[in-house]
Amino acid sequence: MKYKSVKIGDICETNPQTYSPSENWPFVNYLDTGNLTENSIDEIQHIAIGKDTLPSRARRKVTVDDILYSTVRPIQKHYGILRNVLPNMLASTGFTVIRVDKTKASSDYIYHYLTQDKIVNSLQVIGEQSVSAYPSIKPSDIEALEISLPPLSEQMEIGRILGATNDKIANNTKINHHLEQMAQAIFKSWFVDFEPFGGVMPDDWRKGTLSEIANITMGQSPDGKSYNEDGIGTVFYQGRAEFGSRFPTRRLYTTQPKRMAAKGDVLISVRAPVGDINIAYEPCCLGRGLAGIRSANGCQTFLLYSMLGMTQELELFNGEGTVFGSINKDAMANLPVHIPPDKIMYQFEDLANPIDAAIEVNYGETCRLQAIRDTLLPRLMSGELPPPVG
Repeated sequence: MKYKSVKIGDICETNPQTYSPSENWPFVNYLDTGNLTENSIDEIQHIAIGKDTLPSRARRKVTVDDILYSTVRPIQKHYGILRNVLPNMLASTGFTVIRVDKTKASSDYIYHYLTQDKIVNSLQVIGEQSVSAYPSIKPSDIEALEISLPPLSEQMEIGRILGATNDKIANNTKINHHLEQMAQAIFKSWFVDFEPFGGVMPDDWRKGTLSEIANITMGQSPDGKSYNEDGIGTVFYQGRAEFGSRFPTRRLYTTQPKRMAAKGDVLISVRAPVGDINIAYEPCCLGRGLAGIRSANGCQTFLLYSMLGMTQELELFNGEGTVFGSINKDAMANLPVHIPPDKIMYQFEDLANPIDAAIEVNYGETCRLQAIRDTLLPRLMSGELPPPVG
């Protein structure tokens, strides 16, 4: 396989088109940086010009196969490749728009190159050396990256293989989102709107506190000596760095756990921002900034959706300005909840448990696909593993 070494700037154009308000579009479909993560879009804002205010950052024109790459904190992975472009679509100036010259390179191949962990990490290092208040990169930093290109036909095949894996991951994520919405809708119907009970809270229910239905374990970080260099030991989660998906990601390991969560326990961040919620899908050690919540009667799914409904209460513990938000064990124990009879909780578990089980199965498949992709990607791009022919 013959590779040609080039710079990204030799085969791509960055920020090729800019929108001007003088163009008088009647509406804009706007994609902000926070709404795109690892090629998954969670919201596109429809803005009616003259009625709604167009954000000042809504300026980047985009087209199909453009790559969007956030210039702020690359490690947060706000990037993606556009497959479906809506009419009058604009992206935030917080993105660098990368348009590949398709006579020279495959957009998919370049996207997968730019989203490798080693490239993301190197751009993060560059960003941390910037003079801005937070890690940020410039389009020229991306343009300066060097890449070894195989022939275009092989680029396209490698992009197809990796793209199919990413499509399956994205589909699993979308399915899980819908499944969780279903469970939340059932919970709201039963325990907020009381629809199966005539629209009012039954007399044998009562208002209580979280400590009456759950046990709370506040995290405590192990000392530095407890880390195992071989990565063998108890899974360790700390703070909110693990959050961002339904289940947290393995990060650190310790051989001397102090505060533990069991499989299925609700994990919640207790330091700014307070209230990010996840699930322990295996036994783990709870680090500082994290708490584990376990149902007192085994109705863990009821507990999960009760806590997901505490957004407003938990938001009160997030600081303003320079105040650092936090919540202690006593305050968490006193969070208000509706407490139905155990038999009602068990009936909800019977309905919601299969939904949560499906979410976990899909998540497990996603983890395996991500591991396969991350193993294949550098080997395919280095030529160590040639793409299949035909």
